[in-house]
Amino acid sequence: MSQQQPRKPEEEEAIKYGDVFDVQGKLAEKPVAPKDAAMMQMAGNALLGETKKGCAAAAMVSAAMKNEKAGFVGHEDVNVDSGVTVEETQLAGKRIITESIENEVIGQYSQAAPLTSGPYSSCEQSEEDGGGGPITIGEALEATALTAGNKPVEWSDAAAIQAAEVRATGRTSIMPGGVAAAAQSAATLNARASREEEKTKLCDVLSNATERLGSDKAATRRDAEGVAVAELRNDPTLTTHPAGVSASVAAAARLNDQISK
Repeated sequence: MSQQQPRKPEEEEAIKYGDVFDVQGKLAEKPVAPKDAAMMQMAGNALLGETKKGCAAAAMVSAAMKNEKAGFVGHEDVNVDSGVTVEETQLAGKRIITESIENEVIGQYSQAAPLTSGPYSSCEQSEEDGGGGPITIGEALEATALTAGNKPVEWSDAAAIQAAEVRATGRTSIMPGGVAAAAQSAATLNARASREEEKTKLCDVLSNATERLGSDKAATRRDAEGVAVAELRNDPTLTTHPAGVSASVAAAARLNDQISK
């Protein structure tokens, strides 16, 4: 008697925006990808200072991780590359947070209005830009921990991180104990490591990048270009990782362009 080979369940498929949020049209049919989640997370962090439990960004991160683990999407995949916004509306004693993609609202909730400014109060915010401040270089580095967190740190990554640190802090030398120093140390150790599991990953270095930087600034196109050049020049194949450090800084710069319009 022959045995039937196990088959992948036909109903198993990627988690789409329509599965997670009450949206219609083309957006509903798009799988949630890591870079989509990273952009929403960066936009939320700029406004709120963190990713709130239960918010749209948190749901996107969870869905993107499951899609990637199941093989439906990869680190380089992005299905939403514009129109990601997190806006704030001030009311008496509270504020309404609205998260949107491509002009479709995917999340909305209220919070008690803070008595003091949050940890990102240095970001310029105004009624004209909807209350969302610009994405900083430090936040872009932290987003890389999501989009390429399992990637072992290489010399190209360390060079890109150093370039980002220089632009964020204005310092021309590497800060002792800073994120660039940690990246260089990781790249050195990884070059000597004999097994993949022994290597330090980007998530180990970048998860608290904003704190390690000390000072920070909004990411610009010029910053993105400088970081990309540093990563490119130090890569053996003269390429950049599609979801790596330079890609995250570029995504932050694009989001900041949207905020300023």
